[in-house]
Amino acid sequence: MHEITVIGLGVDGNDLPASAHKIIENHELVVARTGEALSVKLLLEKYKNLTTLDGVYLKSRNFDTLSANLGKEVLTLAKERPVCYLVDGSATEDNSVKYILSKTKNVKVIAGVSHAVKCLERLGVVEPSCLAVSAYDIQTARLCAPLVVTAIDGAILASAVKLILSERFGEERDVYISSNGGVKKIKLYELDRLKNYDYSTCLYLPELALENKLRFDFDDLMEILNRLRAPNGCPWDREQTEKTILKNVVEEAYELVDAVNQEDDDMIMEETGDLILQSAFYTVFGEEGARYNRHDVLSGICSKLISRHTHVFGGDKAVEASDALSVWNKNKIKEKGYDTATDYLKAVPTSMPALMRAEKVGKRAGKYGFDFASFEDALSKLFEEVEELKLAKSLNDADNIEKECGDVILSAVNAVRLLGVDAELALSRSVDKFINRFSLVESELSNEGKNLTDLTPEELDGVYESVKQCK
Repeated sequence: MHEITVIGLGVDGNDLPASAHKIIENHELVVARTGEALSVKLLLEKYKNLTTLDGVYLKSRNFDTLSANLGKEVLTLAKERPVCYLVDGSATEDNSVKYILSKTKNVKVIAGVSHAVKCLERLGVVEPSCLAVSAYDIQTARLCAPLVVTAIDGAILASAVKLILSERFGEERDVYISSNGGVKKIKLYELDRLKNYDYSTCLYLPELALENKLRFDFDDLMEILNRLRAPNGCPWDREQTEKTILKNVVEEAYELVDAVNQEDDDMIMEETGDLILQSAFYTVFGEEGARYNRHDVLSGICSKLISRHTHVFGGDKAVEASDALSVWNKNKIKEKGYDTATDYLKAVPTSMPALMRAEKVGKRAGKYGFDFASFEDALSKLFEEVEELKLAKSLNDADNIEKECGDVILSAVNAVRLLGVDAELALSRSVDKFINRFSLVESELSNEGKNLTDLTPEELDGVYESVKQCK
């Protein structure tokens, strides 16, 4: 691999130093990323040894692959002889240059003046922490404000930039468009309605105060919570602790379940946000006590997803969902360091709803072969426990009655589990069904001018059975 010299040409012909001109003159093979940039157009008139890679743009399927394809083309040329690669703006901001640097160390880089710096100069803005990204690379960039998007050289590219930024920041956001023709302020949704675009066209999106934003991210949520818990914040939020909002976590989880069961997208979105809020609260508690922070929390869950999905990120294989679950559980047992099967069962949270806990414990016991051979065997055990409950009742043994009631329910859960049915969900639906039928009974009696309390239990049961037959 011969040496590759990368030169950032800046934005116009005045940005290139004399030393860079000499390098271009002394290279036999000089290629520019594109001939559309003003800085390159000026050089094409001057240097006959200069060609462009505009053809690579046409061959690339999308903007994601463009930078890699440009880098590959330069690397291929460098196999034959030294190459001088010219990019408009700053070489250090160009993703095709980053691709080249990731593949070979035999590269010399002359950075040059960036489009972003020129854009900010035109606006008279000083933003040392401003993110700069080319419009061609925006689909893979992690965007945050303040932001400069460079090289918006056409309406199609402007439309793509508009859609991406609107999703992240909101289409009503004020932005500034800078080009060789000057500066103008527009709404983001107007970006692809401009008349003139070229390689000098840049977009500047400033940071906004929280109360002026329309779109937010996780860091915004954390900042809001920190302000609410500050001395001059909200009295209620300041008083909250890990214990006081425990019930909120449970309630919000159940409200999300209800939203999913109702197939209400708006409600699902709202309840998902409410549940994320509870997680954010616990993250704030950790940060306030210097015990852990948001990066620890997010790193922990991401690391867990990678280490437990070794059929995706490692050497394990999983074709069916059941195979994937087996891989997950194998990795979980290994990571948690359970010494015994009992440890694995005890790790099921005691705060879980009893039905869910019973089902989970039964599943875990089954992984060690400790389970009923079939649904029929589990059903036989259920009948056995019912008889023992009857005996305890006949003896009027209060303590034993409670124990036998628990055994009956546990046996029912095991039988349901072996049918592949979720006991919690099945019971919830049966309760809903009972409430609906109860409502019908009450309505029917009301139509007859009667109240529920007017009838004997036997009469109520008769009405209930008739409603049951109809529904």
